[in-house]
Amino acid sequence: MSTSLTTCEWKKVFYEKMEVAKPADSWELIMDPNLKPNELAPGWKQYLEQHASGRFHCSWCWHTWQSAHVVILFHMYLDREQRAGSVRMRVFKQLCHECGTARLDESSMLEENIESLVDNLITSLREQCYDEDGGQYRIHVASRPDTGPHRSEFCEACQEGIVHWKPSEKLLEEEATTYAFSGASKPSAQEGSGYNFFSLRWCLFGASLCLLIVYLQFSFRGSAFL
Repeated sequence: MSTSLTTCEWKKVFYEKMEVAKPADSWELIMDPNLKPNELAPGWKQYLEQHASGRFHCSWCWHTWQSAHVVILFHMYLDREQRAGSVRMRVFKQLCHECGTARLDESSMLEENIESLVDNLITSLREQCYDEDGGQYRIHVASRPDTGPHRSEFCEACQEGIVHWKPSEKLLEEEATTYAFSGASKPSAQEGSGYNFFSLRWCLFGASLCLLIVYLQFSFRGSAFL
């Protein structure tokens, strides 16, 4: 049931966005569980989404788990003369590590995740099929927290030789830069408390000095009239 709903949601979002992106062309989206990476027919292009976020549900023991390393493979083709295009899509499955069954389970995704992934797909379509500047890709959900380390022995994509669960060097650099910036911009609690303490002490010292000067002035004037 969830599989059919997810498939319908994918097609709904894809058709709506392609109607806006390329209204003069007709595109179709086909689910193909037999799609293989890097095995392309002449004229076809490939886009691989390596860090999608999805929830899996074991059909045998009812165990559920979240993964930020769902792999989605797209093969794309555009017939420029007919102004018609086709996208074949495969979402790689995962095995349940609780019951140990050999049955692969499919993932379900939130609509907001599907919209982001379709935006990335359309960006790749613009670049590879239309020779356009597709713009920036949406932020990969690999940076979002996961329930634990990725276990490649339970991943269908890993078993087919797709190395995807390690973050890219670019992602690591962005995370390191973000962490360094946030760390430098936020003073520690000890530094903040020390700064407040010395500021208060200098304020009291300044106030005392002003009172002393006023007192000496009045004392000097009083002695002058005597």
